[in-house]
Amino acid sequence: MKSLQSPLNTVSGLGARAVPYIPLALFAGLGALLSYLWKWPCRFGGAWNHGTLQFTNFCYTDIYPLWWNEKLNEGKVPYFDYPVEYPVGIGGIMEFFRRIVTPMSDPGTAFYDLTVILMALCLVVGVLLMAALAGPVRRWDALWYALAPALILTAYINWDLAANALSLGALLAWSKRRQWLAGVLLGLAIATKFYPLMFLGPLFLLTLRTGKWVPFLKTIGGAAGIWILVNVPIMLTAFDGWKRFYVFSQERPADWGSIWYFFNQKQWPILGDADRLDTLGVLSLGAFCLAIAVLTVTARTRPRLMQLCFLTLAAFMLTNKVWSPQYVLWLIPFAVLARPNWKAIALWQVAECWYFFAIWLYLVGIQPGNEALGISGDTYFTAVWGRAITILIMMALVVRDILKPDKDVIRQAGIDDQAGGVFDGAPDRFRIALS
Repeated sequence: MKSLQSPLNTVSGLGARAVPYIPLALFAGLGALLSYLWKWPCRFGGAWNHGTLQFTNFCYTDIYPLWWNEKLNEGKVPYFDYPVEYPVGIGGIMEFFRRIVTPMSDPGTAFYDLTVILMALCLVVGVLLMAALAGPVRRWDALWYALAPALILTAYINWDLAANALSLGALLAWSKRRQWLAGVLLGLAIATKFYPLMFLGPLFLLTLRTGKWVPFLKTIGGAAGIWILVNVPIMLTAFDGWKRFYVFSQERPADWGSIWYFFNQKQWPILGDADRLDTLGVLSLGAFCLAIAVLTVTARTRPRLMQLCFLTLAAFMLTNKVWSPQYVLWLIPFAVLARPNWKAIALWQVAECWYFFAIWLYLVGIQPGNEALGISGDTYFTAVWGRAITILIMMALVVRDILKPDKDVIRQAGIDDQAGGVFDGAPDRFRIALS
């Protein structure tokens, strides 16, 4: 009888562990539905076919126009027939849905709908992964990701939720000490969007402090191996199309949302110099990363992995040449996992929502003849600086928590590093004592 009951007990155990996650999945589904309904004027009212109405109705999406802009409507295969401006992960999603929707009567709309279904699934998976990373004590913190106001506004502008799910999956695998799987998922995330590359920094710094080099090298090996596996075939057979994303990223000027765009438009000396933009961006990001590194190796109590992931990702966003509205999706899970304090997060969400409305009104305002429908540049820049300042405030609070662990609500529950994997409870092997 024991051998017959064992599989049943296993299934029963899995079911019991899954039950607490069901409400979170339902809330994530609600967030996905609300995000779809927000696009109603575009999806059902046709506003996305009008250069002004898609902005005044605040329902713009990249996905629908890229059906034409990336020549998918002409049957062109990404990279091989046309050099799309996205990494191969997104290019693969484009091609997959292109093949499905091409025979349909309205393929552009179908392309959007199917993409949204995939992104909705990525949101649900991402919320569940975030809840698992938060642990049983703070599982419900994942509601911030499921129903954050800025998420509902920006979820379906682009393909970012796919990279989010892969990134969170990689970090959950790390927390479960499955380093090869963590590397594979992180490599796929980097092949989909560039920002997950920033998470290698926190892993390296905490490895330096704990001496856990074998797990780190496994993760690096898995990430590099899968990235090469999915990129090299495209590189060898369609190099000009493949390199478009990297060339575009390098040549791109200071663009909407970034603080560099403010400096450029206001013609600030040095900071607004377009010829120095790349150098300034690299140096400013390097300064942030150096400060995070010094903090990591000198803090009396080793920082948590999620704290460092948040700090490095926030630094990347603050110093980037472009800061699109949907980039908020990258940061929400890590902001909450780093410091689940509703006051600071709510203030930041207000700033992000203001930016969301401000960018579309600004784009209307610069259209000839539509100035009265939009806002001025100065009003728009209040939104640019609003979200930058609120993120800097959250970064400062996380740094305070690192320097004063008794202020960290996660550690107040007697937890060292819930998501740290091999770092959790590990003794320090390297620390520079400043006091």
